[in-house]
Amino acid sequence: MFWASYALAALAIVLAWPVPILLSRATWPARSPFTAMILWQAIALAGGLSMIGAMLTWGLDPLGDNLLAGLHGLWRILLEGAPASTLGLVHVFALSAAMLLSAHLVFTLLLTYYRILRGRHRHRDMLNLLGSPSTDTPATLVIQHPTPVAYCLPGGARSVTVLSDGLLNMLSKDELSAVLTHERAHLAQHHHLLLWAFAAWRAALPWLPTSMLAQRSVNELIEMLADDEALREVDRMTLVRAVAIVGSGSPAVPGAPKPPAEQQERLPVTSPLALGAPEGSEPLGIAGRLSRLLTPQRPLPRWQQWSVLCLSALLLAVPTTLLIAPGLLD
Repeated sequence: MFWASYALAALAIVLAWPVPILLSRATWPARSPFTAMILWQAIALAGGLSMIGAMLTWGLDPLGDNLLAGLHGLWRILLEGAPASTLGLVHVFALSAAMLLSAHLVFTLLLTYYRILRGRHRHRDMLNLLGSPSTDTPATLVIQHPTPVAYCLPGGARSVTVLSDGLLNMLSKDELSAVLTHERAHLAQHHHLLLWAFAAWRAALPWLPTSMLAQRSVNELIEMLADDEALREVDRMTLVRAVAIVGSGSPAVPGAPKPPAEQQERLPVTSPLALGAPEGSEPLGIAGRLSRLLTPQRPLPRWQQWSVLCLSALLLAVPTTLLIAPGLLD
């Protein structure tokens, strides 16, 4: 497992620094956001697996020729009192680091989920007091507020779309349909789960460039996916007007409900409740979305999309294979 640990470490470094930087600067994800989303998930999973796997295989190297044999040897040392003379201090350190990092990632994931869930419950209670069900649209709440407000609140069967009466007064019927389709696309495609996973990753490893760039890029990609879904229901100029109207909202006045935490991470500073847009300081704000809609580009050719998907599968397969069969490099 000696060479496998070095290969996993090299892969972890590549996926933690140059790859996310290059992908975040690329322009092709706007032409195929779904494909880019798959690639970002593969980079995150493969990077984490490689990081933990490199330390694990290094630490278990003196105990066996493969992962199962090494874990069996560690089990005998911990529970059966077998001699640990083959383990040096560096191996103990590597094993401890692998276990601590794994526990840290899992704990942060669960803690982030708990915080998001608690925030949603508080936000839903506030909406029950301040909002009223829409008479025209199911699973929609209307709040009295002059600022254009549109966002979704995930909750399984209790998921709702929240609109302000100020927004309803500004939109035509088709524009309202575009806004509703956009927000419901976030719910139907479970974008909140992606936001949760990447928010937890960033919270766990804030010093890692991948975590920051991945979260920002995922925020942008889910808006592209929701916009593309809205284009199936309305024409392009109707969606452009809807995005511009929602994005023109001024900051909410005191006392108005704000979206839950995971929603706020993808809303512009100048319009805190706007149509699920990323923060205004990030590359794809309202202006970026409008530019993409006004100057559409052709989707990536099918063969290029499949190439990216195959690359994503390969990224997951390489560290998995090195963990299961490290003898391939020995």
